[in-house]
Amino acid sequence: MKVIFLKDVKGKGKKGEVKNVADGYAHNFLLKQGLAIEANQANISTLSAQKKKEEKVAANELEEAKELKEKLEKITVEFSAKSGEGGRLFGSITSKQIAEELNKKNGIKIDKRKIELSDAIRTLGYTKVPVKLHTEVTATLNVHVKEVN
Repeated sequence: MKVIFLKDVKGKGKKGEVKNVADGYAHNFLLKQGLAIEANQANISTLSAQKKKEEKVAANELEEAKELKEKLEKITVEFSAKSGEGGRLFGSITSKQIAEELNKKNGIKIDKRKIELSDAIRTLGYTKVPVKLHTEVTATLNVHVKEVN
């Protein structure tokens, strides 16, 4: 019997796949548990429409990420901090602080986990910080740390 999986079933199939399984397994387990539906013409056309919709949503997300990248690369986030000898900061600038400052000054909300700062900024000057906006889009944000007088 051909079925369309609604959820991942270990060892049998992933969500959205159309597979041939034993009749008893389909009737007694997959259909009863709501893990799959019968693969008739109506259900297959519904599945293809759903996939088209998901592709459209993914394309929109990619486009929004590209637009946000352009905005971010024009922005410089500025911080003032006390520093000691050789331009080393007392403390550091973290990805959380960068995200908060970006939201406060520019109204752009970015999750701090998307800011790929390998280690907190501990020196004065300009630092280029990568920001992962999408699996295919990474922007570079300029962060300027200046000394407090």
